Parts: sequence; structure tokens; C-alpha cells
Amino acid sequence: MSPAIGGTLARVEGGAKVTGAARYTGEIPLPGLAHAVLVGARVASGRITEIDTVAAERADGVVGVLTHENLPPVPGTPRLLPSLVGLAAPGLSWFPMRDDSVHYAGQPVAVVVADTIERAEHAATLVRVQYAQSPASTVLDQVRDQAYVPERIFGGMLPGQFVRGNVEDGLKKASVRVDRTYYFAANHQNPIETSTTTALWDDADRVTVYDSTQGPTATQMTVSALLGVAPGKIKVISEFVGGSFGSKAMIWPHVTLCVLAARQLRRPVRLALNREQMFHSCGHREEQEQQLSLGATPDGKLTALRHHKISITSHFDDWAETSLQSPGIVYATPNYEGIYRLARGNTITPTFMRGPGEATGMFALECAMDELAAELNLDPLELRLRNIAEKDPTSGHPWSSSGLRECLQRGAELFDWRDREREPARREGNTLVGWGMAASAYPHVAPPNPQRARARLYADGSAVVEAGVSEFGTGVTTAMTQVAADALGLPVARVRFVGGSSDLPNITAAVGSAGTGAASAAVHCAATELRDQLIRQAVADERSPLHRAKPDAVTVSEGRMCLRDRPNTGETYAELLSRNFLPDVEALGTWTPPPPDPGYGMHTFGAQFAEVAVDADLGVVRVRRMVGVFAPGRVLNRRTAHSQLMGGMLWGLSQALLEATHMDPRLGRWANASFNDYLVPVNADVPDVFVETIEVPDTVVNPLGVKGVGEIGIVGSGAAIANAVYHATGRRVRDLPITLEALL
Repeated sequence: MSPAIGGTLARVEGGAKVTGAARYTGEIPLPGLAHAVLVGARVASGRITEIDTVAAERADGVVGVLTHENLPPVPGTPRLLPSLVGLAAPGLSWFPMRDDSVHYAGQPVAVVVADTIERAEHAATLVRVQYAQSPASTVLDQVRDQAYVPERIFGGMLPGQFVRGNVEDGLKKASVRVDRTYYFAANHQNPIETSTTTALWDDADRVTVYDSTQGPTATQMTVSALLGVAPGKIKVISEFVGGSFGSKAMIWPHVTLCVLAARQLRRPVRLALNREQMFHSCGHREEQEQQLSLGATPDGKLTALRHHKISITSHFDDWAETSLQSPGIVYATPNYEGIYRLARGNTITPTFMRGPGEATGMFALECAMDELAAELNLDPLELRLRNIAEKDPTSGHPWSSSGLRECLQRGAELFDWRDREREPARREGNTLVGWGMAASAYPHVAPPNPQRARARLYADGSAVVEAGVSEFGTGVTTAMTQVAADALGLPVARVRFVGGSSDLPNITAAVGSAGTGAASAAVHCAATELRDQLIRQAVADERSPLHRAKPDAVTVSEGRMCLRDRPNTGETYAELLSRNFLPDVEALGTWTPPPPDPGYGMHTFGAQFAEVAVDADLGVVRVRRMVGVFAPGRVLNRRTAHSQLMGGMLWGLSQALLEATHMDPRLGRWANASFNDYLVPVNADVPDVFVETIEVPDTVVNPLGVKGVGEIGIVGSGAAIANAVYHATGRRVRDLPITLEALL
């Protein structure tokens, strides 16, 4: 039997998705279902002086209106912790509608509930709110002079600054120095399925919550912490999620507000954010500016890297996406200084967005490296090859696995980089053609707590494997089926994977490219334990052909246990169970992640190459082709992994050329909060994309050596495009997105 892992198994959940059998949170049919609609603050700062709900309450079909004046108690105090931790994970450490204060536009100030969504939406327009406005700060330039260096960021998990060596001495010793500033507009994730929650209480004060979330346990623990309800009384179901990209990684206030409304009204309630509300209710990638200084010797060896970032955060949390972590370890720089500076503004707390930090931080570094290569008159690829960090510069530990050099060299080969012309680039009529490249890096993040899964084999020889992980488009259901099949020695057709519920063994939220590694490790442990349990039972059974054999001499293929050196001696799982009158056998598997400092640096690396064509008169940029080569450890399913990597690369195109959310500082509100005005690529924008993976064995990260591919695809993609634009035009654009105006 050939191994399932590494194959191209088609999505096992694909049929359910394309036929409509897959039920998403907004499609769960419940008798007596009511619909809730949020009313958001229309000002960015101030207090509510009057809120009139009479007209809304009298509207047809309305069953209740909640405001700060009648909201049931929310006794818990939110604490910002990334959902990877496995505990409560509120998106911000403040909860709305507890008082009359307003901290950001769109903040929930009322919840209107009616018997239909249309009636709820109409009644929401009838709520009249009066405010005493106070001055608001919503853009970086308004708060820049108030910036501070936080002691810690990212829910307290990372320090606000990192230093090794002496960066000033390193810059002074440099023969060539590059000092550059890069600006990044705010971005929003906006998956196809907006964030949706449905809550149903029973007579025993237990609640079932259907939630579109990246982590059912994160929702369960957050609602428990905020409402003071025991986790055992909260069941969260999240089988299918229509995309997230970070917006559903943390648990935002609308989830708990929906649960509260359902308890207050004693009927099931569904709350679905509309598209505009997605722009101010689920975090975003913050507006930010990064300053880099690079020093190098005449032959291109780096002597120093100084990397400072300033960004705007909320009044409640020291949140900054971790833009300085990966840039500080890619190259062997003896002197490094990374400092975060934060400024508080009238905004919801920013949050994860695909490649959170790396997509921006590596953009700045890789563009600066390109500029340094130009100053040195050195090929950009060669500059990177000369500076690759062969071990983790921060700790001095060896990499658990790297592959960066191989990715750069293989990508250059696939792209025909050796044929790249020096500036100026070639013309094709009125079109300027340019090539660019960049390195990619993303940290391997392991959850801090044990991960568990359960495997059960039935007497007919089929198996079910369970773990509490959601399927939100990444193909985890398919990959876990493959992992379980290989560990049990069964064909994939005989294995079914079940996830999406907090009642199942705990798996951390699938964030930071950690989901597949955590889930596969737990599933592998559970399935392996079950297989070994059955082998032990067979060799102890006097009626088994394997009686008295050594367990390690037994192998399993196609559901049949046999001796490795005598394949004709053995029996099937089904024969063993039937003979012993066992309808099923199960095992619980637990994987304990490595400690925070396992003695190895753990990162995923890759390389990106892009060709662009720029209209010389109009400044229109078209990306013609992209090549990405990555070393993500072991690839479980080549088809879904390459799909994830391609999607990330195209998002890098979007980051470089299109995506920006614009704040109107007069109103303190996002000015383009719709798909009409927030630009993303369509099919006509998508070039030829080639993806290749290099498997570098890794025995440290988890049992199967899986690092994950969800984030690394976007990292470096935007920088490769920006560098190609420079190669084509001779004009260096350091603000994202690159606009037509910047090239005219």
C-alpha cells in the first residue's frame, strides 16, 4: 500500500461543499430562530447621551433590543491572548455596551433582535443615538508624537524590543549603508463568509454555539470567561467556515453578545455581521511605518540591521503584528536592533491578518536588500546567498531545518534568473518589463499546551478519527484523513475524519500556520496508539496467527497485520475484533509540543520571483508570472498545500498593488468599507503562478515534521513584485500599495 501522506488526494469534503450539503454557521436550521443585528457607533470617540429604542421595539417582528442600559451582566474581564494559547482569546481586552463610552466607530451600541433578518435590519435603522463627541485620533500622523515603546506586545508574549551586538558600531563600520522608510496602509481580511454566530440555550442552562471560528475551543473558553459559565455547559460547533485569514482567529464581542441575547430572550438567536461591519468588528492589519538601516562591507556582507516600526493600536491593547521577528533572523547580521513603537488611537484592536507581521516586515527588509544590492552593484540573488544565516542569529542554535539556500537556487533556476538584464530593463513597445525576487520566512509556532485526538476502529475494519479543529478552506479534513490512514495502515476510503466541535479532543485554534502541525501530530499519535494497541492484542491472542510475535516485528497494510519478514502470516483488524466480540476499539492520542526553547531555531523559508510589465505612459502594473519555492517541512497533501501557497502568493500581489483601507480622519471611519471600493485581485489580474516545495526533514517541530504553508506564501511575494517594478521603471516605491500615481 503506497503512503497517503504526500499524495494529491482530492478534498474528501469537496462533495459536501459543491452540493450544498456542507452547512455553515448561517445555514443551521433551528425552530423559532430569531435574528440579531448590531447597531454600531457613528462616532469614533465620546459618550452616549441618549439612546431611543422605542420605535425599534414597536417595529413588526421585533422581540428585543439590548443596549448598555439593559444588557445582562458580563462579569468577566477580557484578557488579550492569542488563540494559539488554547485559553480564552477575546479580540480586545475591553467589552462594549457595559457603559456609555465610545472608543471607536462601529463599536456595538445596541443589538436589535427580530423574527426575520429583514425586520431586524429595518428596526436597527430606527434606533436613535445621541452622542457627546470628543476629539478622535484615527490615523498614524495624528498620534505619531505620542508613540511609546511597549514593554511587551502580542498579548504579552513578545518583548517590545530586541537587541544583539551593537548596531551603531556595526553601521559605523559599514562601507555601504542604506537607510529607508516604508509605509503600509491598513488592510482588512474580509473572507467570503462574514463572521456569524448562532446560539441556543436549553432548559438546563447549557448553550450550544454555532460559530464561524478558527478555533471552537477558543470560542468556548472566551464565552465561559466573559459570562462566568462553566466550559462544560458550552458546546461550540464549527464544522465548516467560509474563510478567515485571521479575522476569525480571535473571538470578537459579537459572539458573546449573540449568546447573551439568546439567553435573555430564551430562544435561538443568529447574529451575522454585514460586509461593512466586517471592516470595524474583527480587527485588521494596522496602518504602520517601518524604518530600516542596513550596513554592509564592499563584498556585501551585512554588518548591521536596525529595524524600527511604529503603528497605531487601540486604547486597550499593546498590539503590534510581529513585523520585526523574521527579518531579524534570515541573514547572519552580527548587530541587530528591532524596536516596536505604538501609538494609541480610536480603533478596534488590530489583529492577525495572513502573514501577520512577516508580510510587512519582510517586505521592508527584502526591498531594502534590493536597494543595498543596487548600491553594491551586486546581483540581488547573490547578495542574499552571501548572507544566509546558517543558524539562528538570535539564539545561536542550529535550525531544526532550513532549505533557504536551496529555495533561492531552485527558484532562480525555474525563473531563469541568470538571464536577468541589468537596469534599465528591456522595453516591449510601450511596456517596461522587470524582474524581482525576495526571500520568504515565517516562524514555526508551536502551541504551548498538549494537543489531543481520538481514533476508533470498528469491527468492519473502518475507522473514525476525531479532533476539535474547524475546516475553513485549508483542507485539514483531507490531510488528517491521510495522516490517520497511514498511521493505521488503512486505505483512505476506510477512514473518516470528524472535527469542528469543542466536545471533541482539544486542538488549538488553527492560527500562525500551526493548525496542520498540531492537528496532524495529535491524529498521528492517536492512530499510532490505536494501531499498536491492536497489534499488542493480536500477539497476546492465542487464536491469532501473530500469537507470541514481537510487536515491533508486525506491520500493517490495507488493514491487515502481518509479520514484516513473513507477509503471509497475519490477520486483519476486522478478524481480530470479530473473533473477540469487540464492536470497536479506541485510543486517545496526546502530543506534547516542544518547549519554548528546544535548542533549535524553528522557521519556514522560501523564495519568490516575479516578472512585471508596466505601461510607460499610464503606470499600470501587470504581473506576468510568479515563481515560489518553499521548504515547509513534510507536505501532507501536495494538492492542497500548493493551493495554499499559490493563494498566499496572489495575496502578496494584492498587498503590493491593490489593498488599502482608507481612514477618513474627519469622521474617524473607514471610507471604503465595501467590496465596491476595497480592491482585491480578480481572475484577470492573476498571472501564471508556479509553486514548488522542497522537503527538508525536520525531526524537532512535531512527529511528522510538518511546518505548515498557510502564511509563508504571502511573505516575500509583495517584495518580489515591488523589486520588479523598480527593475522595470527605475523608480523605487516604498509605500504600499504601489499606485498609478506613484509611477507617473
